[in-house]
Amino acid sequence: MASDDVLLDVDDRMEKAITVLKSALAGIRTGRANPGLVDSLRVDAYGSPTPIKQLASVAAPEPTQIVIRPYDPGTLKDIEKAIIASELGFNPQNDGKLIRINIPPLSTEVRRKMVSRIKDLTEEARVAIRNVRRDGNKAADQSEKDKEMSEDERDQLKEEIQKLTRKFEDLANDLAKKREADVMSD
Repeated sequence: MASDDVLLDVDDRMEKAITVLKSALAGIRTGRANPGLVDSLRVDAYGSPTPIKQLASVAAPEPTQIVIRPYDPGTLKDIEKAIIASELGFNPQNDGKLIRINIPPLSTEVRRKMVSRIKDLTEEARVAIRNVRRDGNKAADQSEKDKEMSEDERDQLKEEIQKLTRKFEDLANDLAKKREADVMSD
């Protein structure tokens, strides 16, 4: 495998790890209402688990409230059940047309748990990034063994992979710090 191909693959896979981290962090609750809090919710509607975004519009008209307006009023009860069954800890209010979720303020203990969860998610992302580095280094070693590149080219490639690893780990750490600050403020 050519060194450019290995680098491109490593970069792409590390970028995906960051994307997964970003979406996971979006689901972490802060003191403010955010439609991202219910994005990961799946609703049993029409006989299969369906993402809530496909069933309803989700908005945060106020800093402490999320409003879910189903496209089909028949799914209102299913959406309400999914919210209650989720681990989000929300108490939805159904008025027959839409669902309102009031976001209670976070206690210090809950904020600490959220920060702990952020740290866990970030560590998972860093592990994923390091696994990609390991795979890239193996590909570099294999290419050198197969006489597709010289020893110097392999070492250069490993150096580039390490630079990418540092870059993406720093990005994961920055995302985590920003989210921790959001959770601890308010």
